[in-house]
Amino acid sequence: MSKRNAVPQLRPEDRVGWGWGWGMEWQPDEQGLQQVLQLLKDSQSPNTVTQRAVQQKLEQLNQFPDFNNYLIFVLTRLKTEDEPTRSLSGLILKNNVKAHYQNFPSAVADFIKQECLNNIGDPSPLIRATIGILITTIASKGELQTWPELLPQLCNLLNSEDYNTCEGSFGALQKICEDSSELLDSDALNRPLNIMIPKFLQFFKHCSPKIRSHAIACVNQFIIGRAQALMDNIDTFIESLFALAADEDSEVRKNVCRALVMLLEVRIDRLIPHMHSIIQYMLQRTQDPDENVALEACEFWLTLAEQPICKEVLSGHLVQLIPILVNGMKYSEIDIILLKGDVEEDEAVPDSEQDIKPRFHKSRTVTLQHEGGEGEEGEDIEEDDDDDDDTLSDWNLRKCSAAALDVLANVFRDELLPHLLPLLKGLLFHLDWVIKESGILVLGAIAEGCMQGMVPYLPELIPHLIQCLCDKKALVRSIACWTLSRYAHWVVSQPPDSYLKPLMTELLKRILDSNKKVQEAACSAFATLEEEACTELVPYLSFILDTLVFAFGKYQHKNLLILYDAIGTLADSVGHHLNQPEYIQKLMPPLIAKWNELKDEDKDLFPLLECLSSVATALQSGFLPYCEPVYQRCVTLVQKTLAQAMMYNQHPDQYEAPDKDFMIVALDLLSGLAEGLGGHVEQLVARSNIMTLLFQCMQDTMPEVRQSSFALLGDLTKACFLHVKPCIAEFMPILGLNLNPEFISVCNNATWAIGEISMQMGAEMQPYVGMVLPHLVEIINRPNTPKTLLENTAITIGRLGFVCPQEVAPQLQHFIRPWCTSLRNIRDNEEKDSAFRGICVMIGVNPAGVVQDFIFFCDAVASWVNPKDDLRDMFYKILHGFKDQVGEENWQQFSEQFPPLLKERLSACYGV
Repeated sequence: MSKRNAVPQLRPEDRVGWGWGWGMEWQPDEQGLQQVLQLLKDSQSPNTVTQRAVQQKLEQLNQFPDFNNYLIFVLTRLKTEDEPTRSLSGLILKNNVKAHYQNFPSAVADFIKQECLNNIGDPSPLIRATIGILITTIASKGELQTWPELLPQLCNLLNSEDYNTCEGSFGALQKICEDSSELLDSDALNRPLNIMIPKFLQFFKHCSPKIRSHAIACVNQFIIGRAQALMDNIDTFIESLFALAADEDSEVRKNVCRALVMLLEVRIDRLIPHMHSIIQYMLQRTQDPDENVALEACEFWLTLAEQPICKEVLSGHLVQLIPILVNGMKYSEIDIILLKGDVEEDEAVPDSEQDIKPRFHKSRTVTLQHEGGEGEEGEDIEEDDDDDDDTLSDWNLRKCSAAALDVLANVFRDELLPHLLPLLKGLLFHLDWVIKESGILVLGAIAEGCMQGMVPYLPELIPHLIQCLCDKKALVRSIACWTLSRYAHWVVSQPPDSYLKPLMTELLKRILDSNKKVQEAACSAFATLEEEACTELVPYLSFILDTLVFAFGKYQHKNLLILYDAIGTLADSVGHHLNQPEYIQKLMPPLIAKWNELKDEDKDLFPLLECLSSVATALQSGFLPYCEPVYQRCVTLVQKTLAQAMMYNQHPDQYEAPDKDFMIVALDLLSGLAEGLGGHVEQLVARSNIMTLLFQCMQDTMPEVRQSSFALLGDLTKACFLHVKPCIAEFMPILGLNLNPEFISVCNNATWAIGEISMQMGAEMQPYVGMVLPHLVEIINRPNTPKTLLENTAITIGRLGFVCPQEVAPQLQHFIRPWCTSLRNIRDNEEKDSAFRGICVMIGVNPAGVVQDFIFFCDAVASWVNPKDDLRDMFYKILHGFKDQVGEENWQQFSEQFPPLLKERLSACYGV
């Protein structure tokens, strides 16, 4: 061993020798090589004790700078070893490169790079691929800049007569294009794509399908980013793709389809002249015998549906496309095996943990009630409407076809039905369950887009679907649940005995099905039905609760989480009707039993806390017997999370970052308690340090934590202001800082809380007006502000003006117009009442501020259905005051501009 580099002294048998001779290339020390090979053999052992020893040994060997030389040597030179061992050696080296490449001595780094380039044409596909992975890992460590010969050499090797060298180089280039597409298209490297892309395009005609496939895959990496070099060659690219349209190799066809789908998004202008033939091609490929090709092609319809030209270019092809999509919606044989479609009863089989997807808690956002509907949640619709085979959560042809039919139904609406209805009849009543099941899926997929046109058929179809809920095949029962939930809105609009009652009766049986997949689908469908039916469910509450509570004892882990959601949604839907002793007696014991069973660090607390939050809000005083332990635990969860966050911030190397969802969910349940229990929450707040914790939460770095803390602050302000008031001087500046519309929901909840605080503070709000008013006026005048935020901002400005008119009224002309337009669509309620009182008081202080926009004020006043008498008097005085001020003749001219309905309403209600 040469002493040129001192090596930490380990036991002699642990030593891997430095094998650099002067002026010679590196050679391994025989004993060291044997050690490394033994390590590679051991690491393939399934024994955990051996695995642990391997890990320790790896850490020791990583102390030796040339350990990595041994690893590359085994990969590239030791042809006597078996391929899996050589490949593993390369993968361990790749991990070392990832972890500490910057510490490799330059001699070692150079040796590795040289070996990679010299052996990229290894005869073994596995070894070539491993070297390719190693090259791209080094390249992505910032080494594309410091390894200038890499790209030119790989591009040169493409010209090699030797297939292995060409394929290996292309494989490596494809990985580099995937990992570093942005860097390759930047000035940092002198724009290598100007050479690479024309080069790749030449290989589209190569005789080997594997090479053709690599070439397309390389170019495909640059479509979405619109790389300049590709845009300059776009027509050649498209022509080359067309030339490969009928390629016999499925991987090539797949890459051609993928390219066309991306071009549709990025350069549709270039495809439009050829659109007819592209559509014909994609119709063929969507039926490709290779499902991977069919799936790529099917994406084309999904993407096309988002383009404005969809209707125009696709109308003539629907007659071909619809049957193809419908046909793709059948389960394939492999799906049925994976889904255990032949297993009917599995309710007693526990779930494996990886089946359970992580849940994300959606923080509370305060919204207002609108005319003609519940609080509108239109701004963040959740994308959970796809069909229900989550067990195959990976995307497949069935899901893609269903999604495509769904979006096309939304584009073409009822024009789709003439192509579908003749097919549907044959499917829905088919004797083969697989075909019948696909028909039910079709019916669900078109529900949103074709609802109008489907209405005449629903009186016949809904009973048939309800019958399918009893089918002997579990997969038919589960899809029927989903499809029925898509028509829940129509079911609820009919007399309850016709469809609602039979549907509910059958769905509740399915909630207790002996198949877990059916239980899950039924529970989700029932939650949708609850949202649509709301108080229509009240007569059946006893029956519903019996079923849901029975399911508690029956369900395995995954479905329990969905059951919590169904119970929470029920509480949201029927509200205070749940507050009956017999219902509380049924529902609360199993919920509290679960609550006591779960530990503080168990993520199953999230759905249970959300569920309890809805239940507490609905039960109101009925929740009192249960509130103390629930309240205490929420406070503890917040406290623990804050403490953990503090330790992590001080010593990130020693502590783990906390999962702040625990704190968010706990804050939201505290909001639910405050809202449900009202004044009863006062003693609980008095006996806890929640205000101190809230002060910390309001300043958390995570927006969702702030969002939930402002919601709780508003709810506590309404429920027990005496505990909030001492903190106002500290809280108000933080609220002012959070009036930042970049975080819509945080800003919304902070705005709402300021309004609630104003109503409690009265004239004492005066010192704080300057902190918040300028932000609120700015937000209400911003274009594209979401409706909910505009409404809450208007209410809060009105409330501030009500309690501090002298401070707010001078600003009147800066906000009166958007103020009026954002509040005209809100239902009569307390919040609207206090805001309009504020506006009236401010007009009294500064009548000139409203003159320019008086017609908007008139319109907003007319939006009231029954204002309270004293508010009606305030409106009367302002309207008549204005009319008297301008004189009869001017008033006539002014009121000529009113729409007829407004004129009528003002004259009927206020005599002007």
